[in-house]
Amino acid sequence: MTHLPPSRRARLSTFDVVNSLLMVTVLIVTLYPFLNVLAIALNDSQDTVRGGITIYPRQPTLENFRAIFAYGNIPQAFFISVARTVVGTVLSLGACAMVAYVLSRRDFLGRGLLSRFLAITLYVSGGLIPGFLLIRDLHLMNTFWVYILPTLINAFNIFMIRSYMDELPIELQESARIDGANDLVIFIRIVLPLCTPVLATVALFIAVGQWNSWFDTYLYNSGNASLSTLQFELMKILQSTQSGADAMRSDQLRTQQITPDSIKMAITIITIIPILLVYPFLQRYFVAGMTLGAVKG
Repeated sequence: MTHLPPSRRARLSTFDVVNSLLMVTVLIVTLYPFLNVLAIALNDSQDTVRGGITIYPRQPTLENFRAIFAYGNIPQAFFISVARTVVGTVLSLGACAMVAYVLSRRDFLGRGLLSRFLAITLYVSGGLIPGFLLIRDLHLMNTFWVYILPTLINAFNIFMIRSYMDELPIELQESARIDGANDLVIFIRIVLPLCTPVLATVALFIAVGQWNSWFDTYLYNSGNASLSTLQFELMKILQSTQSGADAMRSDQLRTQQITPDSIKMAITIITIIPILLVYPFLQRYFVAGMTLGAVKG
């Protein structure tokens, strides 16, 4: 920059200032809602009613979180949510990757037919009632596997992974086959390691969907408290604070002087923190996975 004329240096300096101000503005707009929710969740409930909470709690307390975790089924529900997220992500990612590998093979005769069949599922579904009847007839009601098996295969994830696999050099697979490797060895030892970016991206999609899901608990496992998920329990707490339908829980909240707004903010923090903890480990793969898996091919 020292060799540039003064007018050019001035223009660059103006651009840097404007760009920095714009980035700081975007950062503030992005972080403020989260910090505001966190501040309200950590602030005394009665003090929050006065308003004026910005990005820091005026009277810090953990009572809002204690009131939520005081409910008897929360620890068990948290364990079920973690279990379904881990098991569901691993199994669904493995199943989608295997189907994607088959579809990426140019010598697979049913490639086009199976791809069209999967594409139809992106636009047409059986509906809620047929789905419920299918789950019932498969005897998945009130079982843990109702969280896993119905979402094991996802067409969008399959196409995303397949598009990435289509960009891999076919010579790698041909060389391995000449050396005596079968399809399973090629898939596990060659294809999967090269697909780390898109697999990490899809894993994040699946994990977020599993962690945030509560409607399947409501439909299929609402009568089995031991299989209730954290999101479903938090939804019931939120409903009880808003409608007063659950007299015992409403009385408990009034006794502890916890307001619905504080409960809502605390619930929001509880639901998003696990995803925030996982995202930094997958973020470096996210851009590459989205770009190569969704744009190319």
